[in-house]
Amino acid sequence: MESLLVLVPLAAAMGSFLAPGRGIASWGFLTSLVIPALATGLALDVYHHGARRVSLGGWAEPLGIHLHMDGLSVIFLLMTALVGALVSIYSTFFFDRESARHFWPLWLLMWAGLNSLFMVSDVFNAYVVLELVTICAAALAVLSGKTESLQAGLRYLLVAMAGSLAFLMGVGFLYAETGMLDMFMQSGGLQGGPVTAAAFGLMTAGLIMKSALLPFHFWLPPAHGEAPAPVSALLSALVIKGSFFLLLRLWVGVFEPAGLTYHGAYVLGCLGVLAVLWGSYQALIQARLKLIIAYSSVAQVGYLFLMFPLLCTVPEAPWAEKAWAGGTYQAISHGLAKAALFLAAGNLILSTGTDRIHYMKNIASRLPMTTFTLGLAGISLMGLPPSGGFVAKWMFMQAILESGQWWWAVAPVLGGLLTAGYVFRILGHAFLLAEKEARMLPVPFVLEKIPLILALASILIGFRAEEVIFMLQEHMLWTVEWEDGP
Repeated sequence: MESLLVLVPLAAAMGSFLAPGRGIASWGFLTSLVIPALATGLALDVYHHGARRVSLGGWAEPLGIHLHMDGLSVIFLLMTALVGALVSIYSTFFFDRESARHFWPLWLLMWAGLNSLFMVSDVFNAYVVLELVTICAAALAVLSGKTESLQAGLRYLLVAMAGSLAFLMGVGFLYAETGMLDMFMQSGGLQGGPVTAAAFGLMTAGLIMKSALLPFHFWLPPAHGEAPAPVSALLSALVIKGSFFLLLRLWVGVFEPAGLTYHGAYVLGCLGVLAVLWGSYQALIQARLKLIIAYSSVAQVGYLFLMFPLLCTVPEAPWAEKAWAGGTYQAISHGLAKAALFLAAGNLILSTGTDRIHYMKNIASRLPMTTFTLGLAGISLMGLPPSGGFVAKWMFMQAILESGQWWWAVAPVLGGLLTAGYVFRILGHAFLLAEKEARMLPVPFVLEKIPLILALASILIGFRAEEVIFMLQEHMLWTVEWEDGP
């Protein structure tokens, strides 16, 4: 089942590339039906029977290639399946024939890469699939062919390539130190000297470049703001989560047991707080809806990095489970809400021809479903109950207060207020009456429904916190026994 999560989108990508035509979108549509079923089956299996590993080709550790499925993996796989399926259906109606010819092979190939990344077990294969995701994402970002998108896509590609180079050098140092590539076995072989420190620094730097953590965030707003709406949704909801997922795996599973993360965790926490405040402020002053949403991503990504000082500065801290659950919930709720917002922005562009909020006056009466979607997704971003964003920030606040590291509370408190500022600014324009009614084209019913479903999902996951926390606490697999030693 786990292999099919990679093979199905890969086969669909090859099919859409080799047999383009009127039915090209059917490859993506069929994949959007199959992958959620496979991901749900795998999640139920892990939920009932616990985490597990699968050896590909029958080769045992440390030589073989393995897939690693635990609570964290299946949660990210489920989020990717849901967002990917709904964005695929949206894209079926959004792209014209020429754009679809390029979109579907790239997106389906990227989907296969993302699913691989969430199950990969060794650092070299992690690099390979991370590159696959990056190249596809950069190509998708320039899909519109406009000068602005080409410039933004090139900037994104250069930063991502620099991050990849740093990550690959870190992989080399890790292999030189431990003689193995499996990330779940490497922690026992780390010496804690300069080579280990070099690997730790290079891999962390590479992954935060790809995750767009401040000060490496500068590529994100133009890349996400200039891409077509479905592409922006995929880049914001899924692609930056891939590198964050890998960073989390390496820190908690490889470097934290070796005692390397104490000072680095505070650095990441400080950068996270600055990202929350800077990104929210920038979102507050933008004139275009897609740029507001893109800068909001810079801020919301900052919340994710509050996990690290709460998880990695006190061994076996009693509040670590809350920080762990809070960060993961933030990743899921942000992915769902941000995909909903970008698709809603796409509807606005289809209807009015622009995403400037000045032209959004009175859309509440002309596009009520899209306006409702903006409001629902905004509730989750602000962290209001009962949304998934509320669960994330509530868990963070509990971990912060229990740890005594009260200074991190500035991010959820001030960040929440600033988020409320730009969300209400958007909604305020939507409800303002225009002096002169602008010409607006109708938006197909399906295109309005899809972002609404995503926005509702970002709210409803707040009611299923118990299952998610159970998966994160009881069904994790951090290490693998290696009887013969390196």
